[in-house]
Amino acid sequence: MEPKTGFIKILDGGKKGKQIEILYFPPEYTMEKSNTFSEVAIPGLESPYLQYVKGNAASVTLEVFYDTYEKGTDVRKLTSQLTDLINIDPSLHAPPPLQFVWGLDPKEPFNCVLEKVTKKFTMFSSEGVPVRARLNITLKEFKIQLNSRERELQSPDKTKVYMVKQGDSLWQIAHSEYGDPYMWRPIADRNKIYNPRFLKPGTELIIPPLE
Repeated sequence: MEPKTGFIKILDGGKKGKQIEILYFPPEYTMEKSNTFSEVAIPGLESPYLQYVKGNAASVTLEVFYDTYEKGTDVRKLTSQLTDLINIDPSLHAPPPLQFVWGLDPKEPFNCVLEKVTKKFTMFSSEGVPVRARLNITLKEFKIQLNSRERELQSPDKTKVYMVKQGDSLWQIAHSEYGDPYMWRPIADRNKIYNPRFLKPGTELIIPPLE
């Protein structure tokens, strides 16, 4: 059986553009994604407010099967194409960024790096050469650019609501929302804040759109 393409593509480095060939597409994979929230304790409430902080990097785990028994060739010649992606690329001084291109929406490809790989050789020729192998790999999301949802959420021309945390200041909030700490006055005016140095934790602020 001829190897199939379209599994993992190398995005940068000495092998930029190369697609990793495999004999069999994996029957399944697992994708994991999580968020980080901070708790804002408000006196008198039974439970704290939750403030969204950030999204964590997603990961994909899967098992890949290689078999060269019929050809009698060393299966490591194929597995090394994948396992070598965990090594440092001399031109990048880091492992190369990849793109997982199987079974996902092409509008939002999964850009990643190879975080972990485990090799298990399960069959050998009479000369002791491995001819069958299973690889368990973990791909970690690698941020290259904002996706469509992030571009929409990052836009300063949409009204948003922000919950004040302990230690927040209008300057910090303006820098986070508008990218400019000196743009704190539109927030103060919209929320009728007369003392920008005092913000009560748990207060919901309306972040107005910029003109």
